[in-house]
Amino acid sequence: MAVLIDGAFFLKRYFSLMDQSGLQPPDQVAKNLYQFALKHVRKEFHLYRIFYYDCIPLDKKVHHPISKRAIDFKKTEQYRFRISLFDELKKKRKVALRLGVVKDTGKWLIYPNTGKLLMNGTISVHNLSENDVYYDIKQKGIDMKIGVDIASLALKRFVKQIVLISGDADFVPASKLARREGIDFILDPMWNKIDDSLFEHIDGLRSTCPKPRGV
Repeated sequence: MAVLIDGAFFLKRYFSLMDQSGLQPPDQVAKNLYQFALKHVRKEFHLYRIFYYDCIPLDKKVHHPISKRAIDFKKTEQYRFRISLFDELKKKRKVALRLGVVKDTGKWLIYPNTGKLLMNGTISVHNLSENDVYYDIKQKGIDMKIGVDIASLALKRFVKQIVLISGDADFVPASKLARREGIDFILDPMWNKIDDSLFEHIDGLRSTCPKPRGV
């Protein structure tokens, strides 16, 4: 069996559930990720590989439109964390990194909640602060890499079971193909609620990270 992990989704859920302070070092996060993945390996299966999908973080310099201060993304804590996490995962047995790139739009955007306040006149553009805008970047190629790997694992008969740690419905076409090829397809949304319509496209739902209260 193989475990496929959508890195952006995993980190968002991980910091929401297990480390809201964001203070855990990359080696601890990598260790927990690895343990969560291994918990999916039942006695009747052998692990083929753990695939981790993410993007190399942006490393350019920009100027903030509100404060006009220079920002070097390569020197940010987020950049250092991501690169260190990749290095830690490379050391883990049977882990394969599938790294894409980020699409740099070159634009600063206003957060939706702030946009609503601007539109209803509660605030004006003169009230905007640094935290009201963000630099727009998007992942590129990650969904395709996941889809291609699912198809390859299924069609080449490398595995009998695939576990996908994700909450994105974009996996549905690939899961359909895998299931038609007889693959047991398990979704791990890390206790995140999924749309009822997704149940018809998977063979099981199982989360291995600690269960949050109230779920």
